[in-house]
Amino acid sequence: MYPIILLSVLGVATLFLGFSKSRNILLPATLLFLVISLASNFVEWNKGPLLYFYDMLRVDNLTLAFNGIILLSAFMIVAISGGFQDNAESEPAEYYALMLFSLVGALMMVGFEHLIMLFIGVEILSVAMYILTGSNKRNLRSNEAALKYFLMGAFATGIMLFGMTLLYGATGTFKVSQIQGFVSNMPGGTQSYLLYAGMLLLLIGMLFKVSAAPFHFWTPDVYEGAPTIFTAFMSTVVKTAGFATLLRLLSSSFANAYGFWWIVIAIIAVLTLLVGNIGASSQDSFKRMLAYSGISHAGYLLIALTALTKPSANAVIFYSLAYSLSTICAFAVLMLVSKEKASGGLPNERYEAFNGLAKQNPLLAFVLTVSMLSLAGIPLTAGFWGKFFIFTSAAERGIVWITVIAVLMSTVGIYYYFRVIVSSYLKEGDLIKIRIAPFYQVILLLATFLTILFGLAPGIFDGLI
Repeated sequence: MYPIILLSVLGVATLFLGFSKSRNILLPATLLFLVISLASNFVEWNKGPLLYFYDMLRVDNLTLAFNGIILLSAFMIVAISGGFQDNAESEPAEYYALMLFSLVGALMMVGFEHLIMLFIGVEILSVAMYILTGSNKRNLRSNEAALKYFLMGAFATGIMLFGMTLLYGATGTFKVSQIQGFVSNMPGGTQSYLLYAGMLLLLIGMLFKVSAAPFHFWTPDVYEGAPTIFTAFMSTVVKTAGFATLLRLLSSSFANAYGFWWIVIAIIAVLTLLVGNIGASSQDSFKRMLAYSGISHAGYLLIALTALTKPSANAVIFYSLAYSLSTICAFAVLMLVSKEKASGGLPNERYEAFNGLAKQNPLLAFVLTVSMLSLAGIPLTAGFWGKFFIFTSAAERGIVWITVIAVLMSTVGIYYYFRVIVSSYLKEGDLIKIRIAPFYQVILLLATFLTILFGLAPGIFDGLI
């Protein structure tokens, strides 16, 4: 609750800071705003569940945990965005303000207790991301990405809103708890087709936001066309908020209709794993590979939602954190290398851009290697335990077949993640030593340290939720 209010006010303050004569104040001010918001997030830890805004927002430990991941990810991404200040054509005040406002929408999606609040949160987050995707106005790729994202996002939002309407028609309420009560009290053997139709349409709208197949078609082009810093934001903050929303919907409102929707989510999870991993293995662009990688990781998270056992919430939280840390590191290294290897004014985002990285830039090669190992699910990294917890939750539910498919797809993932490591260490290249700002190095090392720490001590969050 406190971060939503603070970010709303501080986002406006960031816009006013844009009138200052010096741009240098914007980055530290935004980072300070995010630190304050992150600290305020845990003031209500163990005090919930609490309801705010006429019982439309819910605050409990689960909400605060997801909020923490979102705010930490945003802090790290903003911390590596110093290039805004060096570009005379950029508008950093507007960019930072939009990022803060988008976080308001993300936090509303995490803590909604009323479907109208969910809709408002989705729209606040989505509209900000449409603008940021097309913020590089002189780049045709960025313009194309923004248009595709906007058009497909508008259709997805319409589908989601139609689903909410049908749910209201079936249950007479928009409140999560009351929808849950309606589903629980349906007489045995009866079916409400209006309820099931609304449920499916609402889930489809949210599955679009997390890039689940077959609602993923926008993802590779949008990720590739958007400025890399905003792609990192999109692939971590938006995905975490989307899965927090799906977890709340499926574990609360629709928990008692598990027999209806679990097979739908299971099929989508398998399709997402196949599309994501096979698509990523055929890419020559590292950035497009990360887009398909994000699709595949959505498939793993959907397995936890399909299982929906007691450990599922912890599994989704741990996996979201592990994925966010590794993805931020990967995009951070890409931004440095692609800028150094730019050709004709366009960044080089292909695999060969990393050739010889370890020789001149051992720190970047190490950070990139750890992030790739974690995304691949190699032991002693956070990503390994994230997958382990998800597979365990599926095994507890008895859906072993989906676990077998996921493990097979993980082996495919090893191929395309290790391509980057091979390029960095085993291939010759002409990369020179890249200058890295001290704070940029701190963020890279912090994310890498946390990835290794959670890989060595995966039980660090046990009992918190």
